[in-house]
Parts: sequence; C-alpha cells; structure tokens
Amino acid sequence: MKISLKYYTIKYLTLILLAVIAVWAALYYAYILDEVYDNVDDGLKNRKIQLIKAVYVDPNLLKNNEFGFNEFNINPVSPLKYTEKNKLYNKMYYMEYDDEDEPYRVLETDFIDQYGKYQKLVVRTSTVEEDELIYDLTTALVILYFLLVISVILVNGLLLNKALKPFYHILNNLKKYQFGQHSVYEKKTYAIKEFNDLNTEIEGMIGRNELVFLQQKQFIENASHELQTPLAIAINKLDFAMRNDELSEDHLKLMSEVKSNLSRMTSLNKSLLMLSKIENNQFNKSENIIFNDIIKELLLDYEDYIEHKEITTHVIEEEKFSANFDPDLAIILLSNLLKNAIRYNKVDGELEIEIKENLIIVKNTGLDAPLDQAKIFNRFYKQGTEQSSTGLGLSIIKTIIKQYPNWDIVYEYNDGYHCFMVSKK
Repeated sequence: MKISLKYYTIKYLTLILLAVIAVWAALYYAYILDEVYDNVDDGLKNRKIQLIKAVYVDPNLLKNNEFGFNEFNINPVSPLKYTEKNKLYNKMYYMEYDDEDEPYRVLETDFIDQYGKYQKLVVRTSTVEEDELIYDLTTALVILYFLLVISVILVNGLLLNKALKPFYHILNNLKKYQFGQHSVYEKKTYAIKEFNDLNTEIEGMIGRNELVFLQQKQFIENASHELQTPLAIAINKLDFAMRNDELSEDHLKLMSEVKSNLSRMTSLNKSLLMLSKIENNQFNKSENIIFNDIIKELLLDYEDYIEHKEITTHVIEEEKFSANFDPDLAIILLSNLLKNAIRYNKVDGELEIEIKENLIIVKNTGLDAPLDQAKIFNRFYKQGTEQSSTGLGLSIIKTIIKQYPNWDIVYEYNDGYHCFMVSKK
C-alpha cells in the first residue's frame, strides 16, 4: 500500500522517537530510583552510627532482639561471620495494620560492643512513601512520554504540511495540465530552493515538449493533407484506366488490387488525421446530445450493409442517453462502434444495442473467442483477417473517450457476444 511522503516521514519519525524516548525514560527512571535509594541508604547509615553510639551509653539496647517501635534489632554473631561492611537490600515485611507485606530498605552491619562481644545490627526503614513517589514519578514520566511523542508528531505534521505545500501545489498543477491542449502551467516562485528548482525544470520541460508536439502536429497535418490529393488523383486515374476495353483480365485484377490498396491508404490517412485532430482538442464544441437519435440514424445509414450480411438487429431502448458532448465526436464515436460491430460480425449474426440512462452496450456475434483486452484499443490492432480494416476504429473510440474524464469504455466477452460498454458518471 502506497502512502504519502508526509505520513511516510511521520511513521518512521514516530518509530525513532518511541525508541529514543523509551531509552531516555528508562535511564531517567533508573537515575531517579538510584537517587531515592541513595537518600534512604544515607539515612540508614546515619541511624546505624547513632544506634551504635547509643548502645555504648545504654547497654539495655543489646536486649532489643526483635524489630519494635525503633525499627532495629541487635543479635550476637560468631567471630567467624563478623564483617565490618554494610549490607543494604530490599525486603518485604508483614504489617499488622495493613494486613499485608510492605517494602522495607534494610541495612545490616556488625560491631563490637563495650564488652568485646560481636553483635549484628539490622536497621530497617519503610519505603512505602518512596515507592509511592517512584510510582507517581513513573506515571508522570509515562504520561509525559506519550504527550511528548504526540506533540512531536503533531508539530512535525504541521511543519511537513507547510514545508510540502509547494510540492502539492506543483503536483496539482501537473494534474491539471493537459499536454497539447493549450492549458497553461501556472508559474510561481517558492521560498524553498529545491521546490523552486523543481518547478523551474518542469516549466522548461513542458515548454520543450510543447514545442516538439506542435512541430509533430503540424507535420502530421501537413503530410496528411498533402497525401490526400495525390492519392485521390491516383485512384481517379486508375478508374479512368480501368475503363479501357483493351486491358486483359489479369491487368484489370492487378489494377483493382492497386486501387484497393490506395483506397485503404486514403482511409488510413483520414483516420490518422482524425486521431491527430481529436488529440489536439480541435473538436471543442459542446451541446446536449441525445445518443439514442444518432444511433437510430446511423443504423438507417448502415441498413444496406446490415442486410448484405443478413445481421439481425435489436435495439433495446430503456432510457434516454444524453450528455454534453461535441456533436461531431458523438457521431464519430457511435459510427466507429457500430461499424466495428457490423464489420466483424458473422454472416447471419446478431447485433444488439442496449441504451440506458448512463450506459450504452453494443453486443455482436463474431469470433468464437474473446479478444485481447490489453491490446484491443491499441492502434493498428486488428480482429481477425479483415483486409480493409485500418486497425484504428477502436483506437479512435478510446481517444474520444479520453477527452471526457467521467466517461469510460470497457470490452467483455459474454455468452458468445463481444460487448462494448460506453458509460458515463
């Protein structure tokens, strides 16, 4: 699935931020935890010193063998286990008031009393408040973490929107631009150097391409017009020569084939010129056209051709198909569509035309196999072995449809019928 540059950037920025801030949060949490325990441990060490001093003053404290109100106990220890080092650790102790275990920080140390005996002093202090502080800090840290990530994403999104605004403007101009249709590419200067350079290069490229296109268009039009006259003269001279009674049958057949090829060349020349005019937007009139009426008129024009091939015709007129369309293009579109359905139909075949409000379906019998949907609208693609075909009829239809963005033409092969469906939104 493709995503926009903005969301692509935000996605990876979010993942990086999540990782970086998570590491930072973990380090910060460890630092806060260490500071809290350092403070608690300092308090325990100070209390240890005070208790040892108090024992030398009051020997009765040596009898305090269980944790009591003062949160310490003193018990004898063997000389072999004696150590002067402090041992600090966390431990859970049962509290009667809360009826559950509570966390404590514990310090163990050994000392020699005033009687020369070895004693173990265990001092503890509750860390409930410290744990609550850590919990509150952790909660605040998590909230801050998500707020920071969301804020960065929002700010980055806004900045990207602003930074990419020239890009979207250039893209929108390119979408509206239609090659060779006299549409003007909007020129604009941008503050961001890269986008300004991009826009300048696009303007230059469009100018160069338009110039080449104009030269090609003029060449095609001139060549087509210049070819029409000598082709017409050649065909007329052949007609005149073929009236000579002294010509043999072989010569007449040869000249007939030449005339047929010249006629095909004339038709091909006219079709190419037609394609050029359509692509150059030389048909730019627009009026409300009722396609039903044009179809009926064209069927009358092709009546002899239809009868010659003994084709059965059915017109199913459910609704009026009307649209704002160039009248000449409408005739060319429907003419090529019907000629295609008649020319490639089989003898004693069927032609069915279904007309709805937004859909025209032309069905015809013919080849007992579907046509190549990927190539059928390509120029010079031919169905079957029809020699008189130029292979441009369906290409002209497709080119006309392209001039109207809300229109489409689709080919399907259903139940032995070749179906061409022209639709509009």
